[in-house]
Amino acid sequence: MAAFACLLLLGLAALFGAGELLSSPARRQIGAAPPGFPASSVTIPTAAGPIQGWMMRGAQGAGAVLLLHGVRGNRLQMLGRARFLSRLGYGVLLIDQQAHGESAGERISFGVREADGVRAALAFLKREQPGERIGVIGMSLGAAALVLSKPGRAIDALVIEAMYPTIEEAIENRLRLYLGNAGGRLAPLLLWQVPLRLDLTLDQLRPIDAVGALACPTLVVGGEFDRHTSELETRRIYAAVPEPKQLWVVPGAEHTDFHGFEKHEYETRIGQFLALQLRIGRR
Repeated sequence: MAAFACLLLLGLAALFGAGELLSSPARRQIGAAPPGFPASSVTIPTAAGPIQGWMMRGAQGAGAVLLLHGVRGNRLQMLGRARFLSRLGYGVLLIDQQAHGESAGERISFGVREADGVRAALAFLKREQPGERIGVIGMSLGAAALVLSKPGRAIDALVIEAMYPTIEEAIENRLRLYLGNAGGRLAPLLLWQVPLRLDLTLDQLRPIDAVGALACPTLVVGGEFDRHTSELETRRIYAAVPEPKQLWVVPGAEHTDFHGFEKHEYETRIGQFLALQLRIGRR
C-alpha cells in the first residue's frame, strides 16, 4: 500500500508538473530579422503588454498576410512561409503570440487570451497597409487564437493548420500519445487545472464551436497521420466551417510543419488559394 501511495503521489506530481509546463511562458530572445529577410521590427500594444514581431510590406494590391505560430513556438517558426509569401509580393506580419518569444504574457492560454494579440495585430496590419485585403495562416495554437478572436469580416481569407477542436480532445490525444491508451483516462487530472491556472472554463477552449462564425473563404489543413489533431477531428472542423471552404489532408504527415514537410505542394495550394482571395483585380 505504501508503494502504491508513493506511485500515486508521483503520478499526480508529474501531471501537475505537466500542467505547469504546458501553460508556462515560452520566452526566447529573437532580435532583428535575419539576413535575406529585410523586415522591420514592430511592437504592437495590447492590454496584457506588447506583442513583438516583424513586418515586411508587399506590392500594392497584392494583399497582406498575418502569420501565427504554434504552441511554444515563435515567429521564427513561420519564417519559411513568410519568405515564400514575400516572394509572391504579399505583405507579411509575423508575431510572437502572448507569452511566446519576446511578447508579454504570464501564461499560455491555448488561444483564448492569445486572441487579444491577434485582434491587435489585425488592426495594426490594417492601419499599416490600408486598402489591402488581409489573409491569415494559423498553425495549431495560432489557428485557435484566430478562430477564438472571432474576426468576422476583418479578414478576407484564412488557412487553418492542425487546429485542435476542443481542449478535452487535445489533452486526451497527447496523453495517449505519450502514455498509451490508459493515458486518456488521466485527462481529467490535467483538465481540472485549467480553471485554476488560467482562470478559464473548458467551454472557452472549444475552437470548433467558434468556426461557424467565420465570414471568409477558409482552407482547412491537417495531417493524415496526425495524432495530436487526428484526421477525423480535422474533418469535423472542416464540416463546421461555413462555405466557401476547402480541405487538404496532407498525405503521410503527422503533427508537423506542413510547409517544411511538403514544400512544393504547400506553396502551390496556399499560393493559389491566397491569390484568388487577396489579389485586387483577380476577384
